[in-house]
Formats: sequence, C-alpha cells, structure tokens
Amino acid sequence: MRDDITTQEEVGRSRQRERAPVLVLLGRWRENEREMGAIKGAIGDGILTCMWVFSVPLLGVFSSIIAAYVGVEAMSIAGLFITINVAALFMLTFSLIGAACGGASFNPATTITLYTAGLKPDASLMSMALRFPVQAAGGVVGAMAITEVMPKQYRYVLRGGPSLKVDLHTGAIAEGVLTFFICLALHFVLLKGPRNFVLKVWLLAVATVGLIMAGGKYTGPSMNPANAYGWAYLSNRHATWDFFYVYWICPFIGATLAALISKFLLQAPPIKDKKA
Repeated sequence: MRDDITTQEEVGRSRQRERAPVLVLLGRWRENEREMGAIKGAIGDGILTCMWVFSVPLLGVFSSIIAAYVGVEAMSIAGLFITINVAALFMLTFSLIGAACGGASFNPATTITLYTAGLKPDASLMSMALRFPVQAAGGVVGAMAITEVMPKQYRYVLRGGPSLKVDLHTGAIAEGVLTFFICLALHFVLLKGPRNFVLKVWLLAVATVGLIMAGGKYTGPSMNPANAYGWAYLSNRHATWDFFYVYWICPFIGATLAALISKFLLQAPPIKDKKA
C-alpha cells in the first residue's frame, strides 16, 4: 500500500516537473503579448492624435465656410449650432477610427479618467507611460503638418494653439476645472446618457464647444495635454514648468477627480449575493 502511495507521489511530482517549462513559456508568451499590445496601442494613439491635432483647426474653417454659405454670423446662435454639428461630425469620425484601431485615444486626459474609473480595462500604468509620450509626439507632428498646409486665407484659425492668457495659477485652475467638467460629461454620457451612439457624441460635442467658449479667455483652452504640447513645441514653450503645470498636471488632476466622482455617483455598486 505504501509503495503504491509513493509511486503515485513520484508520478505527480514528475508531471509537475514536466509541466513547469510549459507554464514558464506560457507566462512569458502572455507577458510578451501584453507588451506588444501596449506598443500597438501606443502607435494607434500616436497616429490618431496626429490626425486629431491636424483636424481641429479645420473645424473652425469648415464652420466659417458653412456659416457664410447659409448667410449667418459665425458667432450667432445659428453659427454656434453649425459649429456644434461640425464638431460632432469630427468627434464621431475619430471615435469610429479609434474603435477600429483597437480603442486608440487622442487625449491623455480621457485615457487617465477612464482608466481611473475602471472603464478602460485594456489600460495599465505601464501602457499609459508608453502612450502619453507617443500621443505628445503625435500632437507635434499634427501641429507641424497643419501649419504647413493651411491656406493663407484661413491661417487666422491657427493662432499658435492654446496659450495662457491670465496669470499662472488662475490658468492652471481654469484648465483643471475645464478638464474636470469635460471628463465628467464624458462619464455621464457614457454611463447615464442615451443609448444612441450618435446622440452621445452630439452631447459631448455640445459640452466641448461650450467649455471651449467658457475657457477661451483663460487658457485657450485645450483640455487635451497632447494637443497643447504639439502647439507649444512649435513656439518652444513645451519644456517649461509653467506649461506642464497648466496643461499637464492640472488637467490630470481634474480628469482623476472626475473619475472618482463617476465611481461613487454614476456607477452602480456591485450587487452582493444574499446569504441564505
């Protein structure tokens, strides 16, 4: 009897030794797969951010052209409605492109707010550490490209991108608050908004245009660190403490606070099984 037990134990240990190399290889394969996924995600983010920063000035151009065609003032209520719908079309297009690229993003602030709220399961601290610099680089390429190709009659819409128009701390608070509200609007629309995807995007466009108008006299505004970095690079403002304080640190704080509020107020708590 003891011999049988000993034999079974030896067989079990032998099988474990045989499985060990396979488990090690499987673990390494999964780790490599995660790393490749992070790299692919970063590349997608960089390309999408480049396209977004390139396209944002065109929003003003197209809105002005349409407003002039229908015979309304660009700053009128009708002109604002045109701008909102053009912005919604842009955002819808980029949302579809981002989804086709495996969830690519063009805004580090929205990436970090969705990650903090647990709404972006494919993100991690490692992937964000890789994606944010690539998004910033994409912003630089996009800003350089649109500066080169924008026709002279429409170059007035460029204006050098977002810039600080008030004192440092006021601008930092403004950019943080604006980013907080746009991220909170994103959470609300995703979690409590209408089911129709197009209507969701339109509501986000309304929030975005409204916040841009509200923050124009403070910081531009940007509400997108990668977009701000691209334009700051062209004017050699990208490597200053003031720039990182206003356009990176405070927006990240605002995005994180919006995520925490979303977790506590907008997301339903998990249902606990009742004990019999």
